[in-house]
Amino acid sequence: MTALTIDAKDFARQAADLLGVKGWTAIADDLEPWLTDWRGRYSGEAIGLASPASISEVAALVKLCSRHAIPIVPQGGNSGMAGGATPDSSGTAILLSLRRMNSIREMDADAGLAVCDAGVILQTLHEAAEEADLRFPLTLGGKGSATIGGLISTNAGGTQVLRHGTMRAQVLGVEAVLADGSVFNALTALKKDNRGFDLKQLLIGSEGTLGIVTGATLRLLPAPRARATAWVGLSSIIDARSLLQQVDRALGDTLEGFEVIPQHCLDSVLAHLPSARSPLEGRHAWNALVECVGTKGDDTALRQSLENALANAAEYGLVEDAVIATNERQAEDFWTLRDSISAAERALGPAMQHDISVPVEKMPEFILAASPSIEDEFAGTTAVAFGHLGDGNVHFHVLAPQSAVAGEWEEDQGKKVSARVYDLVTQWGGSISAEHGIGQMKVDELGRLGDPVALSMMRAVKKALDPQGLLNPGKLVPMSQE
Repeated sequence: MTALTIDAKDFARQAADLLGVKGWTAIADDLEPWLTDWRGRYSGEAIGLASPASISEVAALVKLCSRHAIPIVPQGGNSGMAGGATPDSSGTAILLSLRRMNSIREMDADAGLAVCDAGVILQTLHEAAEEADLRFPLTLGGKGSATIGGLISTNAGGTQVLRHGTMRAQVLGVEAVLADGSVFNALTALKKDNRGFDLKQLLIGSEGTLGIVTGATLRLLPAPRARATAWVGLSSIIDARSLLQQVDRALGDTLEGFEVIPQHCLDSVLAHLPSARSPLEGRHAWNALVECVGTKGDDTALRQSLENALANAAEYGLVEDAVIATNERQAEDFWTLRDSISAAERALGPAMQHDISVPVEKMPEFILAASPSIEDEFAGTTAVAFGHLGDGNVHFHVLAPQSAVAGEWEEDQGKKVSARVYDLVTQWGGSISAEHGIGQMKVDELGRLGDPVALSMMRAVKKALDPQGLLNPGKLVPMSQE
């Protein structure tokens, strides 16, 4: 670890005095798991790991950091995809974890809301809402480790965005500590509030660069009464888009998820999970995972509605084969296949992962154009796209040639691959980050491709709220080229 200066050592002593033995550690073995992102792509160093137990401790710690000019890197579940929670190699920053702040402060069934600490795990919130006969309508594969604060800071998406929107749509109020240690408290949920800027929206998706989210008021929905989940075999991504349109028209607001999975991804998962089984007997170029959820009726009626919709689609030649889950276990098995794609693809070797979006209606054509373009330009690579077709967001992975050396390929050819992918996305009117954030992975690309006026506005907001540049430096906001 980088040797500490006298000032840094003095800071560490004061932080330990402030937070106590449970709230501060500079022991190398304690820090080590949190200094590398979960993909193993980014690693750094830190003075120590702060784990405050209350908002007052967070505020006091931030004031201390401000006095000493110590950068702060907030970290939720350390399951981010863009290196947004990993410090740099200088060893001058601290890691800030809110995992000890993990209380659900209030669950109001009548109002349909929950107030919780930023360190609450997503799965914990799901379980608490379920006990109250309610539901938090956002989920993703990392629900067992992702924290509410991290989800807000990255404006996370997931598999239910089609019907319920991203994390931004779930947040009714925010509590945060700003760069000077002051506390911004906007937890009260008001349907109408016209007192100027909606300041909480600045913090949502800001990746900890404008303030440290410590709590939130979140919307809850009535618990579902019926669920129907189908796995569908398709001949093309064009047919998948047409199927989505037909099912959406037939099932209306019960359609919550529509995920597309190419055969390559399914093969990877089946190899990665020895106990897994393909839902269909045959092989299909594309598969769709379709889920409907209703707050009225029962499973049988909803399954019948989904079956009718798929049968009608089959008459138009859109469906090659399909199976509808007959119970919760089978439905969860389908989702396990979908949620395991990233881990399975990672096990194959080096790859560049791109979380991109283009207008929904253009996504099939984008995939058909971009995949062969990348494979032709970068010999030996394999481009695979999977994910949330219904909201125009897919995960566009480019797997390295079999001979590629992990670490070397990503830093050389891999960066060129990503630049080309982002060029194509921009040409198609899309976004280089749909739901995983910018972090440090994409900050240079955002600076290269982003709208100059928008970038200027972002820098102005950053300068106003964090004049010392101590909150998650090097993430999200590109440096000015001037």
